Amino acid sequence: MLPFRGLTVTQIQIDFAFGLNLDDQGAVRISNTATLGWVNIAAHPDKVVLEPERQDVAAGLQLFNTQVTSAVAFKSGALRIVFANGRKLTVDPDSDYEAWTATGPNRMLIVSLPGGDLAVWPSR
Repeated sequence: MLPFRGLTVTQIQIDFAFGLNLDDQGAVRISNTATLGWVNIAAHPDKVVLEPERQDVAAGLQLFNTQVTSAVAFKSGALRIVFANGRKLTVDPDSDYEAWTATGPNRMLIVSLPGGDLAVWPSR
């Protein structure tokens, strides 16, 4: 579990990656393809693919000013963030590159390593 529950997306950054700043207390930077869908897929089966390397992330702008209800970094290197508006952002690990990084309070750093797995530097 990442320490982002209750934090709000206060800034979105777009360059060769897709970044979410969370109340100046945390950040997520996504370099791999991500999926933006809904928690309740029965009511909202639609989902959109975000491709940061092509700057094709316009659908992700709707996450601005939304609150995080849960954020999980899986041992496989995958990431899932759920938002109060019912949206869900997921990122799978990449076979060749770091798919995403997350920073948090007290210099916490988590990196999704190439091929899966996580590198974790806990809060100090």
